[in-house]
Amino acid sequence: MGIISIEKADHLYWLGRYTERVYTTLRVFFHIYDHMIEQPEGIYAKYCKRLNIPDVYTSNKQFAQAYLFDEDNPDSVVSNMKRAYDNAVVLREELSSNVLSYVQLALDTFQACKKTTAPLLELQQAIDYLLAFWGCADDYVDQEDCRNILKCGKYVERLDLFIRLDYHREDLEKEYRKLVNRLYKANLDYNKENLKHLEQIIMDKGQQKSYDQEALGCLGGLIS
Repeated sequence: MGIISIEKADHLYWLGRYTERVYTTLRVFFHIYDHMIEQPEGIYAKYCKRLNIPDVYTSNKQFAQAYLFDEDNPDSVVSNMKRAYDNAVVLREELSSNVLSYVQLALDTFQACKKTTAPLLELQQAIDYLLAFWGCADDYVDQEDCRNILKCGKYVERLDLFIRLDYHREDLEKEYRKLVNRLYKANLDYNKENLKHLEQIIMDKGQQKSYDQEALGCLGGLIS
């Protein structure tokens, strides 16, 4: 088994984070888009606040287009998809062309959907490609450390988003256990005190919502 450089480990970790960010935010966007059709202008403001991204949008319609496809907006979904691709292309040797092809296909789908009149139908294909990426990674990435680092990024990002988007505590507990399982297996430096405190917050069902910012802080400082 080869040694993974610090630089490659960083790319693996952020590839995991960005692919999960695109996957989860797309799924949530599909849900809030249905509500935007019937709700007054500005309903997206609550979503922006939860994700701690600037509300730079002028209408529900403009939000739906710009949040998905504006490449000049660093918080758009397509910008995160491009970051995933940028991390992926330097990992061809570690991940294989088969795995990386699904990241390319997902990005290509975004580029094509920008020009369609019904982008949500087309973007379901991007979600399918991201799911295929993770399935293919399990089959084609031979080095266990690579898979573990990749999935550490995935579960850190998922926990971060689930906390921000007010998912049920049961969901947080499940994703926390997945993260811990990968952290223990991965050859990564991580902050053990942060992990312990994060566990206390998530596993204590009596903790109030006010502790969520503390949990996000633990996640943000978890990986060295």
